[in-house]
Amino acid sequence: MKGTAKDTAQQQAREAAPDGAPAGREPAPHEPLGVAVVGAGYWGPNLVRNFQASPAFRLRWLCDLDADRARKVLGGYSTVQATSDYAAVLADPAVDAVAVATPAGTHLDVALAALRAGKHVLVEKPLAATYEDGLRLVTEAEERGLTLMCDHTYCYTPAVARIRELVRSGELGEIQFVDSVRINLGLVQRDVDVLWDLAPHDLSVLDSVLPDNVRPVAVAAHGADPIGAGQSCVAYLTLQLDTGAIAHVHVNWLSPVKVRTTMVGGSKRTLVWDDLNPSQRVAVYDRGVDLTAPQELREDQRRDALVSYRTGDMVAPALGEKEALRTMVEEFAAAVRHRRPALTDGRAGLRVLDILEAASRSLAFHGAVVGLRTGR
Repeated sequence: MKGTAKDTAQQQAREAAPDGAPAGREPAPHEPLGVAVVGAGYWGPNLVRNFQASPAFRLRWLCDLDADRARKVLGGYSTVQATSDYAAVLADPAVDAVAVATPAGTHLDVALAALRAGKHVLVEKPLAATYEDGLRLVTEAEERGLTLMCDHTYCYTPAVARIRELVRSGELGEIQFVDSVRINLGLVQRDVDVLWDLAPHDLSVLDSVLPDNVRPVAVAAHGADPIGAGQSCVAYLTLQLDTGAIAHVHVNWLSPVKVRTTMVGGSKRTLVWDDLNPSQRVAVYDRGVDLTAPQELREDQRRDALVSYRTGDMVAPALGEKEALRTMVEEFAAAVRHRRPALTDGRAGLRVLDILEAASRSLAFHGAVVGLRTGR
């Protein structure tokens, strides 16, 4: 269900949606969860591979408007059913969950139909095309007692898992700043700007690693379209956190070099994540700036600088090697089994949408600061 047939996909999803279906069945504790993947385009095959490799799931369907494409993804010897009939997928009582890998504009209709059929739902990023659409999905899932999860894949990498642990344990101290760069040459998208294409990765990671008592409250964004693509190809986004700290994101389709770095500065230590450096993806520096409170100084010292610089060791924590999608699939299974929110649940997806929409409004008003819904 991908590509130029967007309207057809939406219509088929609306027709497939049952009315008033009960919540999903309760599979036996050791019984694999039946899952269907919807969308056999760019990301769907990756989900197919990981669901097939997971003992927690049994892949039963691959649904796409182009059934031949679905069959090619599955191969000639697969027992998984390929179809273009979404209603048949939702009518199958052996399907406990649906993974949606269709264009963002179809997420509302496709995911809503699955929820109304009593299926747990995994949705590719972004959760929906708008905040209001995302809220409808979150509300539907919560009212039906179903799992809704957003596949923010980077949150499940070993590097981000370690960063989350370091930040939330207090090892870095109080967060003072976050600076993230995600730039490369292409691919220039036709339907979304560079913020909506690349920034969800950085925003989802930020949402995942920040302590629960720290949250963004406002955003300002600046963008440029130097090649006349019709939308911003270079953008800078600055988030104000409720602690007074800021988080900055730079995304760019026009850079001749590829850079994937994030720096998290704390009052005790500073962390650098270089996703393109496999030998040292995460480094923690005991280097920074200390500020002496004026009341701690003698009167004759107060004219001197209150700032001192700290230079200590650098530590590169050992990281395991595991595919992020495999960990994400395991988290989805655990959330369904234990009826608990996933690490990147629907609410997390909604917070990212909130920032993206506010950033778009800021761009339209030449960088004006826009408050966040979830930051109020």
